[in-house]
Amino acid sequence: MNIKQGIIQRANHVFYVVIVLAICAILKLVSVQYFQKDLKGKFWRERVASMLIQRDTIRAMRGNIYANDGSLLATSLPTYVVGLDPTMAKPDYFNKKVDSLGLLLAQIYRDKSPRDYTDIVRDARTRRHQYVLLNHRRVTFQERQKMLKWPFFRSSAKVAARGGVLRPYYERYHPYAQMAERTIGNLNARTGRGLIGLEASFQPALAGKNAVGLVEVLSGGVRKPVNDGPDMKPEPGMDLYTTIDVNYQDMAESALRSTLEKYSAAKGCVIVMEVATGEIRAMANLTRVSSKDGTSHYVENFNHALAGRTDPGSTFKLATMMALMEEKAISLNQIVETGQHAVRYNGLQIVDSNGGGSGTLTARQVFEKSSNIGTHLLMRSYFYKRPDLYCQYLRKFHLTKPTGIHMKGEAIPVVRNPDMKGWSKVSLTSMSYGYEMQITPLQMLAFYNAVANDGRWVRPVLVRQIKLADELIEDNKPYVASEPICRLETARKAQELLRGVVEHGTAKHINNPHYEIAGKTGTAQKIVNGQYQSGRYYTSFIGYFPANHPKYSMIAVVDNPQQGENKGSLYAGAVSAPIFKAVADRIVAYDYQMNSPLRATTSRPGSSTNLVAGYADDLHTISSNLNINNEPSTEGWVETTPNGHWKSRSTRSDRVPDVRGLPLRDALFLLENRGFRVLVEGRGKVKEQSIAPGTGAVLAGGKVITLTLG
Repeated sequence: MNIKQGIIQRANHVFYVVIVLAICAILKLVSVQYFQKDLKGKFWRERVASMLIQRDTIRAMRGNIYANDGSLLATSLPTYVVGLDPTMAKPDYFNKKVDSLGLLLAQIYRDKSPRDYTDIVRDARTRRHQYVLLNHRRVTFQERQKMLKWPFFRSSAKVAARGGVLRPYYERYHPYAQMAERTIGNLNARTGRGLIGLEASFQPALAGKNAVGLVEVLSGGVRKPVNDGPDMKPEPGMDLYTTIDVNYQDMAESALRSTLEKYSAAKGCVIVMEVATGEIRAMANLTRVSSKDGTSHYVENFNHALAGRTDPGSTFKLATMMALMEEKAISLNQIVETGQHAVRYNGLQIVDSNGGGSGTLTARQVFEKSSNIGTHLLMRSYFYKRPDLYCQYLRKFHLTKPTGIHMKGEAIPVVRNPDMKGWSKVSLTSMSYGYEMQITPLQMLAFYNAVANDGRWVRPVLVRQIKLADELIEDNKPYVASEPICRLETARKAQELLRGVVEHGTAKHINNPHYEIAGKTGTAQKIVNGQYQSGRYYTSFIGYFPANHPKYSMIAVVDNPQQGENKGSLYAGAVSAPIFKAVADRIVAYDYQMNSPLRATTSRPGSSTNLVAGYADDLHTISSNLNINNEPSTEGWVETTPNGHWKSRSTRSDRVPDVRGLPLRDALFLLENRGFRVLVEGRGKVKEQSIAPGTGAVLAGGKVITLTLG
């Protein structure tokens, strides 16, 4: 064997030895990682874990969402993970304070004894663990404030005596619970991003900017912040100032829920909007869901107002009448012979709500009584030969495009035209009274709002301002379309028609002697398996009030009401219109600017023109501001005697309170805090209550009491 062969042979031996050593090392690593359950394996695993330094996201505090009066609709509350570096304190301080720390931890967490917590901390120090997670439950901000006074956590203590770590996390909180839940939206628990509603629509503004910091990954995956690392500070999110009024929202949800429960309806919505500005004061959406026990209840899980497209039914007849009036093709007093029976046109059967015709009507009465046959005859006289012209008016009325509200999820309306697939000889007929189209409640409300606004179309708005602290970032001024949707003369005639519906037509039972309502009922048959089904309806009422000087427009929708114990009609006039009236009554009573000012009087408080009951603190304030000497000398709820003096009024929690003589605001406070659902009739102060004052009974949640105001 020569020298070259010897070198090759020795190299081969070295190679085989290295391979064997590498295999042994790999086997040892696998054994330590997966098979050694003894202390030695645990020791090495913990040593490896303790050496991992990673980058970690420090989440920014999410911006708040406010109502129009500044009250919070959604906010982020901090919670804190509590940990401790037991090696940081000097021995004498540690031994002196560790028992006290164990006692305090046991008091705040209530899941272990003081000795258990003391042993956890002592054991961690013995093992020289530089971080121990004291409990998986996060503490609140109030609990954190207490902890900052504890041993090991006091910020005033010397560095050698500290070691406590409180790491913040932010959780979303809705102070009004489920109120306007679908409009406000919610977050993805894992990512912290908005899923729906305003939370999703304004995600970039609300979220702020996260930062990156260093953490030391300890055994068990526990992450300990590295305080001396180059952390960046997160930038907090911006705040949204919405147009929602929590009082109107509560009124809308209460009235809607009551009617849905009464008729066992599938779903419904209510939108209240300010006519001049387009600012939405309330947007309620409720859907019936079944519980595991077979019962059903209503929740906000879908925004029907924004995304619920459907045939609008007879509310669409307003657009038809306005198109005819714009062309000066009809006179409101012209005679229309609808006959007594159903009519057929190109194979389509057309009937009124009574199953036949409605006899001789004027064009005005065709609208007030919502005659399908009359609408068809008026359309046939002019637009059946000009379908493109009719569709042009629908575009001019802003009914073929989304409103453009600054919120994700608005559905695109589907309104047929002769160029679309599926257009037939009867499409124009069906469209004239609200079929063969898909439009959302918000889009229909924006159209009616424009009529109330003398033809000026205003974009609906939910967020008025975006701020970063006190700095104004975005100010959403009302957007008014540059061109009116119709001539002023047409808008005024349309207003007459809508007022006539409430005075003489299908909604005359909601006419109010104290303020004027204008609006239109709409009842559309629902499509089941491709066919319109009799007895299954989509009902709505759209209008505005006061009719002589419109301030608010509103739509109330009830989808698929059921007969159940209700033996009356399932049409919109009986189902949806009362919701409109109930909400409007309460708004008029609440909004003092909508009521005529009272003349000043010097009569004594016992007279019929002055307040006869109220809360003493409020009366003191009124007396002071108005320079009135006769103010109550007692506290709490008070009422006047016949001779004009004040006396206390009993408000026992186990009795039905006496709310007669109180303003509606005070009456609602007393009754709703006892679990009553309150129905209101009229306006002014409470004159009568349906359940006698002082009645002794268990006040179950949801019990109904009716107040008559005057």
